[in-house]
Amino acid sequence: MTESRRPDTLPRDRRDLTGPFDVIGDVHGCRGELETLLGELGYLIDRDEQGRAIGAAHPDGRTVVFVGDLVDRGPDTPGVLRLAMGMVAARTALCVTGNHDYKLVRALDGRNVRIAHGLERSLAQLADEDPEFRSAAHTFLGELPSHYLLDGGKLVVAHAGLPESLHGSTSGRARSFALYGAPTGEYDEYGLPIRYDWAKDYRGTATVLYGHTPVTKLTWVNNTLCLDTGAVFGGSLSAVRYPELTTISVPAEQIWTERAGITPAG
Repeated sequence: MTESRRPDTLPRDRRDLTGPFDVIGDVHGCRGELETLLGELGYLIDRDEQGRAIGAAHPDGRTVVFVGDLVDRGPDTPGVLRLAMGMVAARTALCVTGNHDYKLVRALDGRNVRIAHGLERSLAQLADEDPEFRSAAHTFLGELPSHYLLDGGKLVVAHAGLPESLHGSTSGRARSFALYGAPTGEYDEYGLPIRYDWAKDYRGTATVLYGHTPVTKLTWVNNTLCLDTGAVFGGSLSAVRYPELTTISVPAEQIWTERAGITPAG
């Protein structure tokens, strides 16, 4: 398979799009939870003749924005991709790339990547799909931008967040920060990397919505919000409505992957 185009091949500057938006946190292959959350948000799901979700639209014209990490760890990466790809194609959703999405692209490119952290599940699940779907998913993930600048610049969506100085930037530093954040090189008590807490120092005027680092509850910090509430670890799948800034979460159906430091939904 030929190598996919790298992230940021799609325009990241979409200040012309004003919403309203529903920004959804890290899905990680949790298709059931995604369908439930879309239903709670008021979206109507389209299905194919096999009953698979292939798209969704809101009767009021709202648009979903996925913060990335659609893949890995969960039970149905192909199902999540099928639904997200259908929505993006129908212009009822936007999506930025996450570090897991990017690593899957590199694996499908034939690059030498470590098959760990749930990547093995995505590869096994995709192996059961037909070549046409695998190719389409490869292309879709390979073309996702690192971040989106929306609503006249008042909203930024990036997988790991983004400091104000990098909003709209095409630099490698902006892409790296958007995908991975800024690791300090240190590790916490669970052996997980400690990242620079950019949000505590953020003073920008744009609202920044992101995921990447699982949290146990949704907490606004200086006009930023992390939406990864650990659905795949037994937490919940969360979204925030914009511009209303109201949040909604649905509990995980079960613990799909164990991880230290994450409290399952009760």
